[in-house]
Amino acid sequence: MNSFSFNHLSYIFACHFGYGLLILSSLSFIIVFLFILIRFPMISTGASMEVMVSNASSSFDPEDGSIYDSANDMKAFDETKGGVKGLADSGLIKIPRFFVHPPEKPQQPPSKSSNINLQVPIINFEGFESSRRKDVVNEIRRASENWGLFQVVNHGIPENVMDDMLEGVKRFHEQPQEVKTEFYTRDADQRVKFFTGVLLLTKKPAIWRDTVAFDFKDGKLDPQLFPAIMREEVGEYFRHVTKIGKALSELLSEALGLRRNYLSSIECMETESLVGHYYPACPQPELTFGTTTHSDPSFLTILLQDNKGGLQVLHQNQWVDVPPLQGALLVNIGDLMQLITNDRFRSVEHRVLAGEVGPRISLASFFFPSTANTFKPYGVIKELLSDETPIYRATHLAEFMGQYMSTGSYISTLSHFKVSSGQAFSSTEDTG
Repeated sequence: MNSFSFNHLSYIFACHFGYGLLILSSLSFIIVFLFILIRFPMISTGASMEVMVSNASSSFDPEDGSIYDSANDMKAFDETKGGVKGLADSGLIKIPRFFVHPPEKPQQPPSKSSNINLQVPIINFEGFESSRRKDVVNEIRRASENWGLFQVVNHGIPENVMDDMLEGVKRFHEQPQEVKTEFYTRDADQRVKFFTGVLLLTKKPAIWRDTVAFDFKDGKLDPQLFPAIMREEVGEYFRHVTKIGKALSELLSEALGLRRNYLSSIECMETESLVGHYYPACPQPELTFGTTTHSDPSFLTILLQDNKGGLQVLHQNQWVDVPPLQGALLVNIGDLMQLITNDRFRSVEHRVLAGEVGPRISLASFFFPSTANTFKPYGVIKELLSDETPIYRATHLAEFMGQYMSTGSYISTLSHFKVSSGQAFSSTEDTG
């Protein structure tokens, strides 16, 4: 039986969904850890604080089709603290074997994998606080039901703020390695961190991506913890995206036919994590991924991306490109939102292709419950049931993330919480 330390458990939370989310307080994390040990006894603790790698880690060798033990190579790579960019800068012409994904998950160029007749909805937010509110609410409802995501224009965040934020992420990742390593860590208590896409504690192939993450517990994080090279940009963008998050909370409530402040009253979007992804140019993009197929375990995600492209969503069993749109934000429904809306609003599977041209820069904001509500049960909203049968049982964030961690992002977490025949359920009550 493989074992790993408490901090490694925390980090695998982050790496499984690739975003470095550390959304719980230290005390809550300890409680979550004990909960997971009870619920998932195959996980055991270890006293060592060193980076420990599963002995079962394996990768596909594209040259001879064999499977090889990648644990030592992954560990050695991680210890360089140079990230994927360090590899790209070395001038390699072949990617390391532990980045190669097996042939049953082939990657095709976006132009060949997308249906040109399918287009992600674009919603104009102009006038959403006044004359056009009803129209905007209706468009959000349709997009959330049919796609699980939509692009937003005229949302109120100045383009220079968005451009500066993307440039700030780029500047951070393109610093000299010795500067960035100050932030390279797997420590769950570090609320600002830099790490690479290698999933060292899993059996999955690595992804071609580096990340800098900011954990705003209940919307709070000391700016002095931010890297100086992007300090102003992070603070300014966070202020604006939080405002948009609150507006979306109200619009989504109305789109569900609920009172405007319903979602804010259940405090399901109070903690935010900002993660800045850097996808270097890849010499063999057809063999790996920037981000593998997954859906977000959050309630809501807001994404800012540059003009490089590569993001795809799964719609009607087809991969559809999400082309960059100048000045737009991409909003996608998370798994927990799908759960409490009884599948009325649906989360969406998505991925990022590795590319020969780079870097690609993106910034994701993930919204979760407040830290005080780590163990608050969230179930199907009572007002949405009427004559419907609840699809899911209630769960709390600690249990949901524990299940997500144990199965990984490649397997639906939501299916674990479906109500079986005759099973009792509880709902989320309107507390306003």
